[in-house]
Formats: sequence, C-alpha cells, structure tokens
Amino acid sequence: MSRMGDVLAGFHAAWEFESDSVLIRYERGIRTPKLFQALGERRVPLDAIAGVTLTRGKRGTVVLRVEPRPGADPLMEAAAGQLKESGDPYRLVMPAEREVLAEYYADELRALLTESGPADRFLVEPPKGPLSFKAYDGKASFDGRTVNFRWFWTGASSAKWKAGDQNFPVGELNGVEWRSPEVFEGHLRLLHRDTGASAAQADQDPAAVVFGLGYGPVHESLPFAAAVLAAVRTSSPVAAVTAGGPRRDPADIAERIRHLGELHQAGLVTDEEFSVKKAELLAEL
Repeated sequence: MSRMGDVLAGFHAAWEFESDSVLIRYERGIRTPKLFQALGERRVPLDAIAGVTLTRGKRGTVVLRVEPRPGADPLMEAAAGQLKESGDPYRLVMPAEREVLAEYYADELRALLTESGPADRFLVEPPKGPLSFKAYDGKASFDGRTVNFRWFWTGASSAKWKAGDQNFPVGELNGVEWRSPEVFEGHLRLLHRDTGASAAQADQDPAAVVFGLGYGPVHESLPFAAAVLAAVRTSSPVAAVTAGGPRRDPADIAERIRHLGELHQAGLVTDEEFSVKKAELLAEL
C-alpha cells in the first residue's frame, strides 16, 4: 500500500492496510450486523485474497470487497455461501462520494496480490474460543479441544434425551455441517470421522443442535462452526466442511417435503422459503 497503516472507513467497519495484510475492524453500533460485532476484528493476509472489486451499492453507496481464496477462511468455508449480502464480512460499504478514494485503494491492493486459486490450508485466523451458544434444543460449547452438547428438556427430542449429553473430541471429527438459522431447518451438525453425517433429521441426531425459530443466531453459531472446523482441520488435514451432507433416502426426502408443505399451509414458511427449501431437498436425491 502507499503507507503502512492507511485506514479506509465505511459503514460498520474500517479497513487498515498493512504491507502483508488488511486488518478489518468492525464497529459495535446498534445498526452494525451482529455477526460483525461478534467477530470484532479480523486480519486477512494478502495471500488469502484472490481479488478485489468495487461496485455501486444501494442508496448512494459504493462497495469495496475483497474476494477470499476458496479454503482460506474457516468462517466462509463454514458458511458455504449461505450468508446474505448484508452479512458478508468482506464488504466495505461507503458513501458514493468516496468512490475515487475507494478505487485508489482497490488498485493499490490488486497490485500486491500474488496468489489465486484454492488455498491448501486456512490462512485467516478462526474466531477465538472458548465459544458457546444456545440453540433450540440445547447449549453448544467448545473449549478448543472438545465440543459439548447439553440438551434442554424444553426442546430436545426423546432421541437426544435417550442418548444423553454429548462430548465430541475434535480428533474424532471430520468436519462440520452448518445450515443458516435464517432458512428452514437451520442446524449445526458434527461429522464423525468414521461415519460422516447421519441420515437422521437434525432434531433426532445427537451429533446436531437445531436452531429453531429465534434460536442459534448467525452471529453466535457461525463463528462457533468456523472455530470447530479450524480445530478439526488442524487435527486432520484431510477433514472437510459440507453444507449438504450425503445423499438421502428418497422416503426421507418425501417425508420432509410433506412436513415442509404442512408448515407452508400453516403460514409458518413463506412461499419463497418453501420453493427454495423444496428445491434443496429434491437436489439431495
């Protein structure tokens, strides 16, 4: 960059440009997305960045965005494309009158990028632990070595009560499956190294917590998933994250679509949510 320590401020965040990285500091204002507040700040090494874009935004704004390399950031790997645009931690939104300045920094940053393509390891530090959050059916906690699920009697299924509270050393895990709480059937599922993902629905699987309406918000569950994923990768370089899991039994898919239709008819799922989720379920066949 032109000078080490240059700062470019926007709505909800400020980017500090260093010789080898970009330090993103998120505000804690009432309008700042809660995910950003939970992250606090993130240092993104230049070798974790594949490209830089500058586009016109909404309501007289411009958007500067760095494109992380696939596999470079555990947070984005865990999110698996499910974050809304407003929740993208790599976007800096600024007033349109700062477009010339933003373009200058975009050009300066592009000139320093030397890497492209998938990264062979995580280059962005994961959220720091210990971490925990309350889901609909239990509390999940992670101390850096073991994931613990403690069931709530008010929400946990009989299958989970029968299995009892669960402890999962990261050395026994192969990855994490995170479904956004903002869509139907949001959950966090741990994938066992030997068995992978269970075919059971998340509310019946002792290796998963379900978010339910109003539970397990993105700003708590996603950093949690990213931290677990990073620990799993450190324990086993071949471990992976998945957003979909293995192919499901057709009868199970049909039952889930029927249940989805009932929720839709009851007005608990919008037309858009019904169409999107039905397409996702059919894609698993």
